[in-house]
Amino acid sequence: MNNPYLLLTPGPLSTTASVKQTMLRDWCTWDDDYNLGVVQPIREQLVELALCGEKECAAEEYSAVLLQGSGSFAVESVISSAFSADDKLLILANGAYGQRIADMARVHRINYVLLTAAEHEWVSLEELNQALHDDPAITHVALVHCETTSGILNPLAAYAEVIKAAGKTLIVDAMSSFGGIEIPLAALGIDFLISSANKCIQGVPGMGFVIARRDALAKCAGRARTLSLDLFDQWQCMEQGQGKWRFTSPTHVVRAFQQALAELAEEGGISARAQRYAENHRTLVDGMQALGFECVVSRDKQSPFISTFKYPDNPAFDFNQLYQRLKQEGFVIYPGKVTATPCFRIGHIGDVFPQDMQRLLQALEKHRFWL
Repeated sequence: MNNPYLLLTPGPLSTTASVKQTMLRDWCTWDDDYNLGVVQPIREQLVELALCGEKECAAEEYSAVLLQGSGSFAVESVISSAFSADDKLLILANGAYGQRIADMARVHRINYVLLTAAEHEWVSLEELNQALHDDPAITHVALVHCETTSGILNPLAAYAEVIKAAGKTLIVDAMSSFGGIEIPLAALGIDFLISSANKCIQGVPGMGFVIARRDALAKCAGRARTLSLDLFDQWQCMEQGQGKWRFTSPTHVVRAFQQALAELAEEGGISARAQRYAENHRTLVDGMQALGFECVVSRDKQSPFISTFKYPDNPAFDFNQLYQRLKQEGFVIYPGKVTATPCFRIGHIGDVFPQDMQRLLQALEKHRFWL
């Protein structure tokens, strides 16, 4: 069955026919074919990807935990499991997903402080340094690598250097970036990295994962504030049961993810995928600017995963009309999420290529009804 349109969104995204094909088989969650043949290899491959070729002994220091649900479930698993009553969390936020971490901390009654910036700007290193200096009670820092509110790519390496020099535990929401850009876990000192199946790995929705230091996971014992999202218990079940999940595993989603990982390797790994995404991004942004659209985020801060464009300065422009016209042409784009600026978003991840960006630009040229 052919898809009626290409998903140009931050996820879910367009997947290959072969990823979809793998979901036609049913799996028994008690069987070694599934636990040893699917789940455990995925966990090992995720750690390998996160280490970006760093020394093999580093692999023994990290483990991957798979979790049912969307990416936010995986983020909340960390936030609700990693803190003692005496800990304090600093959250860097320049978009809706940083703010969502704060919402999670509030719901779980975790002591936290929020350091914010405009949605098209970075939280400054000076502010981060000052916050850590002024409040020695801070034990953990959480941040979003690629904030899909705007498509901004935050300066993870620079933040990590400051955070680890201060001796803090580092939590990174890499939902929209892991697998699409190299993130050297050990070199950056990341303690918890969180992502999802249906982003740059190009799987389908229904599963998230956490790649973490084993000693950081061990400290989560007895700290969970929920049953289903208990990160330590999920990890221990997978460790002791050789891939067994505590509760019902999303078997079809997991198998599709394994296929997506194989296709990432076939493409040439993260570096090759990053190159394709970067070319998608360049083609799109160059073409959109030629059509008169202005980016919300400056070029030096943009990610290669999703781009946000301001509405044209013309009252005749209507996003819903544009959305429907592009959908008829075979493309689905995304409404904007930046609070201060009327805008819309176009994703360039998934099973999409520069020629798809060119076709989209041709459709936009055809439907410039607001001129």
